[in-house]
This record gives sequence, structure tokens and C-alpha cells, in this order.
Amino acid sequence: MTGTLDLTEFHDELRTVARNVLAAADRDSAPPWTRVSTSGWLGLEVDEEFDGAGAGFAETAVVLREYGRAAARGPLPAVAALAVPALGLVDPGSVRDRLLREAVAGATVPVLVLGGETLGVTPFRLDSGVEGPVLHGETSFVLDAPGADRLLVPATRSDGTVVLVDVDPGAGGVEVTDQPVLDATRSFGRVVAEGAVVAADTVHAFRDGASALRHLADRAAVAVACDSLGLAEAMLDTTVAYVGVREQFGRRIGSFQAVKHACADMLVSISVSRRLVAAAVRNVAEGAPDAAVSVSMAKSHVCAAAVDIAGKAMQLHGGMGYTWESGIHVYLKRATLNRSLFGSPTEHRRRLAQRYVSPAGVRPRACGPRRS
Repeated sequence: MTGTLDLTEFHDELRTVARNVLAAADRDSAPPWTRVSTSGWLGLEVDEEFDGAGAGFAETAVVLREYGRAAARGPLPAVAALAVPALGLVDPGSVRDRLLREAVAGATVPVLVLGGETLGVTPFRLDSGVEGPVLHGETSFVLDAPGADRLLVPATRSDGTVVLVDVDPGAGGVEVTDQPVLDATRSFGRVVAEGAVVAADTVHAFRDGASALRHLADRAAVAVACDSLGLAEAMLDTTVAYVGVREQFGRRIGSFQAVKHACADMLVSISVSRRLVAAAVRNVAEGAPDAAVSVSMAKSHVCAAAVDIAGKAMQLHGGMGYTWESGIHVYLKRATLNRSLFGSPTEHRRRLAQRYVSPAGVRPRACGPRRS
């Protein structure tokens, strides 16, 4: 895929297929996992030698955006955006290669144990034991952990190196507890490891542990931003369609000035969000030095904007917007969860503000003219 035209056409085709597949799914259930795997979405970023498509994060982002637009259920975001890329960051080997192929084929559902409240750190440690390596630690709000076949746990060794441990959720010393949230379209779990003994060949070394954790945390934040962008676009489309047919006082409400301004504000916010998400996806995919900056910009703005847009959509639908049948509540709940997942807007803005903090003992020079 070379050239802007070819890439655009490919993205359009990918977007169309994803939209059709997700639209065919029942509102209260996930699309069939076999349909997801045969669509090739799980292996978009995997090399062809492992039965993948050899594409990149930009292509995965297209599917993630459609998942948000449809408020779709299922573990694809956790597998395609986090678990499979995590396997790509460790040293190859027979065990890892087999798991990677199985994940791409949809034969197994691996989930990366990355707490929804953490930013680039791991609370797990891997100690030496008589019977083999021993895993300790716990974290909460792990996306799709309750339905995982395998848990991929980043852990720190005693020497400070970071490794990826492949754990069976049903193994002794491992406990996965469902954590209900207001958003019914997704599942989260608390993962606890209390002296879980793991096989040596299931411990995979990252090529660069600290960098890998930061990269995966950035991917998680951008994935949520893509989801929020998609659901915000869905809310705008739904609202514009509704105000174009709903009549009040003998006029379509879309002709009222206040309604026009509200829809215009939604469009402006989405337009900014598209630019921010595109920059974050590109920088993360390229491993740009300032990737963290664009990630925090996208996560803080897009996820906050999506909550406002969903709330405004509910308001513009009038009394109908507050009913269960309208379905807008599904998007509002999802957007609200996205806002705090993998870093709240406040946390990411604090991260951005660190760029302007002067070193200790150095006072920043004042701007403006000097007084004589």
C-alpha cells in the first residue's frame, strides 16, 4: 500500500466492511468472533509470516473508530489494539509465535493486563522461586479480562527488567474478578496474582521494557480516543437526522437558530478531534519522539468532547432522548467511561503541563518588555 490515494481507498474499504459487519450484529450482543477473525482485523498489524495483513496502527484505528460509532461489544479493541501488538514487542520464539498465530486466527483471546487507571507502569513483579518464576501483583479495570483465554501480564524482575508473562486465567494463584461498570457494552476485571508459578517458556523478554510499557499505554489511550471519536460522530449524525424531521410549532426544529448553533458546535468539536486523533495515531505508529504529547492532546480533548456531544444529542432529541428506546444513553455511558479510562483529561493535561515546568532552581524568564 503505497501512496495517499491507495491508502485512502484501503481505509474506505476497511471502514465500509467494519460498518456493515457491526451493523449486522444484535444491539445487545457482540458480533460473532468468527466473523471478526475472518475479517482480518485481529492481524492487521501482524507480519504476513504469522498470517497477518502487514498493515499498521492507522488501519487498526479505522476499525476502533467504527467500534465506537456502533457502540459495539466484544474484545476486539483489547486484542487487536493491545494484546497482539504487545506480543509483537517481545523476542520471537516458538511459544510466542504459536500464540500470535492463534490470536490472529481468533482461536484464542489474549488480553493485556493493563489497568485502566495506570499510565505506563506495571504493578506486577516476577520473582525467582524453587518451582519456577513466581508472579505477584494486582490491578483493576482490565479491559475484557473476564472473557480472556490468556492473560499477558507485564511484570518487573528483581533486576529491573520488564517482561511479558503469558498466564492461564484459571491457573493456581491467579484470580480474575468481574468489575461491573455503568457502560453495559464492555467488560472489565480485576486481576490478582498471589504467588502464581509460571513456566519459564511463558516469560517473554521485551526488546525494550520501559519503552514498550510507555508505547502500550499510549496505544491504549489513543484506542479509547478513537472509540470516543466514532461515538461522537454517530451522535452528530443521529441528531442531524432527527432535527431534520422532528416538527414543533409547524416547523422542523432543525430550522431553529439555537438548534443550528448546537449542531455546528458539535461539528467543530468533532473536526478538531479528527485532527488530534490522526496526529496521535501517526506519531504512535511511527514512534515519534513527541508521541506522548500528541497522545495526551487527543485523549484529553476527544474523550471530554465526546461526553459533551452525547449529552447535547440527548438534549436535542427532547423527551425522546431520555428514553431507553432511543439508545442515546448507551453512547453517553460509553463516552463517560472513556473519559476516565487510561488517564482522565486532568491527568493527561498535567502530563502536557510538565513540558513547561522549569528545572529545579531555574526561574523561567518573564515575557514582555523589560522595565527600565
